[in-house]
Amino acid sequence: MLDQLGGIALQPDSIRWLLTPSALKAELLTQISQAKIAITIAALYLEDDEAGREILTALMDAKANNPQLDVTVLVDFHRARRGLIGHKGDSGNYLMYRKVMEQAQHPITILGVPVKSREFMGVLHLKGFIIDDTVIYSGASLNNIYLHQGDKYRFDRYHVIDSPELARSMRQMVQDYIVSDKAVTSLTQPQESEQLPDKADVRTLKSRLSAAKYEFAATKRGNRVTPLVGLGRKRNKLNRLIIDLVAESKRSLFICTPYFNPPYILSRALSKHLKQGKRIDIVVGDKTANDFFIPPEEQFSTIGALPYLYEQALRKFAKRQQWAIDSGQLNIHLWKHGRNSYHLKGISSDEQYHLITGSNLNPRAWALDLENGLLIHDKEGRWQSHFAEEQAHILEHTQRLYHYSQIETLKDYPAPVRKIMNRIRRIKADFLLRRIL
Repeated sequence: MLDQLGGIALQPDSIRWLLTPSALKAELLTQISQAKIAITIAALYLEDDEAGREILTALMDAKANNPQLDVTVLVDFHRARRGLIGHKGDSGNYLMYRKVMEQAQHPITILGVPVKSREFMGVLHLKGFIIDDTVIYSGASLNNIYLHQGDKYRFDRYHVIDSPELARSMRQMVQDYIVSDKAVTSLTQPQESEQLPDKADVRTLKSRLSAAKYEFAATKRGNRVTPLVGLGRKRNKLNRLIIDLVAESKRSLFICTPYFNPPYILSRALSKHLKQGKRIDIVVGDKTANDFFIPPEEQFSTIGALPYLYEQALRKFAKRQQWAIDSGQLNIHLWKHGRNSYHLKGISSDEQYHLITGSNLNPRAWALDLENGLLIHDKEGRWQSHFAEEQAHILEHTQRLYHYSQIETLKDYPAPVRKIMNRIRRIKADFLLRRIL
């Protein structure tokens, strides 16, 4: 139960809210330059582009200025060893890592984590930039669009938590369950002597990661933060917490997800919440704000069908809950701001419990990816105004959905999309796709 869930005590000034991707980048660069003891970064990827190279350069400079500084970067193994979708040839980010380390007098540790044997089966979706006693938590990875390097950005959430115990706990979990594992490998090895992880070790990594947990000095009183980690459907504490947040909410939920495709158990919990007369606000990206969306004027590829699949899942949900939309209990807010994209995740319950997470609240996050999150307990209401300000900022570029018919149907889609989606329906592949999307 949420009231009995232990956490790490926090002072009122322990949390700061960053509202923009450029603010995240500035905070990262400042914290990295001031690091004295250790930097541990977990992200899906550190991209070989202008912003990614700037972050990597900052890490290298911090290490050069303080050779005793422990710098460890964790990224998904498979994502690091392939190019961008649609790019052919050997162009993975690991080539940049290798080149930089070959020239470095004081190299840093960059590790690839093969959560599953194939990327589509599951990835490292763990989040957290842990710098000395500070945790910067965001669902963002490290590249141009996440850090607003150019004229486009990918909108996310960004929180800075100053807590020596939280930083220690998160760093220790990474060390105990990931860094020391035999399936985790360096991505900076020289080409001529490179050794890839043993396939048997990779196959069994899931079972070892499933046992991962954060250990900390816990209190069940006052304002606090509880870190959680989860992988797989069984004994997944993060998934269970999400269901508890919905089930135990007495008044209202504020939910952010970029890809609307809730697992059945979560969809059922949301329906029950509405039937009990409670309110739900869901903020989801318009299909044009999906990072897989391909504008009609550009050449289409199969991956571009994903935003339309998500949109149809949203339409189906809205149609089923139209009665709650009519009564004002269910408010679906579609986010759209120019050519920018939307990547926010999290749940707030009754203005007292706030989950910040990298989980997309979908079947893939629920069963395949290694995920984590931080539950902030604000029973005393000390951060209520700050979360309200963040939510108002999130809603700034949204439009409320008043009827499910406002969402397009298959007949409204471009011809290439209709062709792919008709094929998916014909071979009845939509059930499988919903499980891995």
